[in-house]
Amino acid sequence: MSFVIGLKCRECGGEYPTGLRAGCEECFAPLEVVYDYEGISRSLSRETIQSREKNMWRFRELLPIEEDPQVGLATGGTPLIRADRLARIFGAKNLYIKNDSVNAPTLSFKDRVTAVAINKAREFGLEAVGCASTGNLANSVAANAALAQLPAYILIPENLEQSKVTATSIYGSRVIRIRGNYDDVNRLCTEIADRFPWGFVNVNLRPFYGEGSKTFGHEIAEQLGWRAPDAVVVPMAGGSLISKIHKALKEFERLGLLEGEVRTRVYGAQASGCNPIVDAVKRGSNDIRPVKPNTIAKSLAIGNPADGYHAADIIARSGGWAEDVTDQEIVAGIRLLAETEGIFTETAGGVTVAVTRKLFDQGRIRPEDLTVLAITGNGLKTQEAVQLEPPVVIEPRFGQFEQAISEQWAVA
Repeated sequence: MSFVIGLKCRECGGEYPTGLRAGCEECFAPLEVVYDYEGISRSLSRETIQSREKNMWRFRELLPIEEDPQVGLATGGTPLIRADRLARIFGAKNLYIKNDSVNAPTLSFKDRVTAVAINKAREFGLEAVGCASTGNLANSVAANAALAQLPAYILIPENLEQSKVTATSIYGSRVIRIRGNYDDVNRLCTEIADRFPWGFVNVNLRPFYGEGSKTFGHEIAEQLGWRAPDAVVVPMAGGSLISKIHKALKEFERLGLLEGEVRTRVYGAQASGCNPIVDAVKRGSNDIRPVKPNTIAKSLAIGNPADGYHAADIIARSGGWAEDVTDQEIVAGIRLLAETEGIFTETAGGVTVAVTRKLFDQGRIRPEDLTVLAITGNGLKTQEAVQLEPPVVIEPRFGQFEQAISEQWAVA
């Protein structure tokens, strides 16, 4: 049973029936799915959620699909890990990692949004699906489209990491490289969506697609014992994830599922080479000034973020902040997380870790705050970003082993 009422424009309040729409026809702003929360409150309880399988569909009343899901049945239910070793370095006392680098099927949080979008494409009877992507979304659309037996057209920037191209092509999708950055790719996808009976997950399926991100926030609250964190640090590309996590927490509050109120401060993280949302926050504005991306964090390299205005607004209203970090700091963040918590994250995760360190140093997050870091992708996808010393090579003799460890790691 679906509790969706329709779609509503975030800016002008224009209302639309449920259907394929890229945005508001009057002001071109993004559309939000509107739910019957009174009806949901009669159907959804903590006990009901906990009785279900540990995947994203535990929260299906808060997701915009009409029928039982056919794809994404293994998606979600990722671990929330207490990060005490990393916390000591930051001077934190209550630090957690929400680890979507082990999400199914393609090791990123994008599996959540794609699961909703592909199920919705099936409900609409669309002939094919597609996306504009900087990598993780491409992987996920290709995998879920293969499962749904829908043709997939994946458009990517020409300079995307080869590992992500391979992890998209393996599913039999039609992969097309575009000479340009993500914003060029996205504009082309918008034109294609207008001319073909296809569902582009981040264009005409976008209102539904974005709702999948809410389950990231729903799971955090459930895993914390039905509490909202004091602070959450989230990487920002288009800006949707940070706003949907906040929306998820407010939904649980509205439905009476939380202990106490939502007072979560949300903090945005970007790379210095592509930081339009951070720039707006630091100017005290919601006005996004597009930039040309130049960063190793390609999964965050969106110079004109569709949800940037909304993300900047939520950050400010929550009492949070936004920061950016250099490519060198990103690599240091990747290594720090791996060496302390045994998690190999991609460049977006390196951004999150490095920004979190800055926020603690600046006093914007307090040591006693219950803080959650959003780790959204797996480091196996961006190995090119981390340049490591090659292993030492020796003959199979104990003397050489003893000499090597003494020279390399000063073992007596």
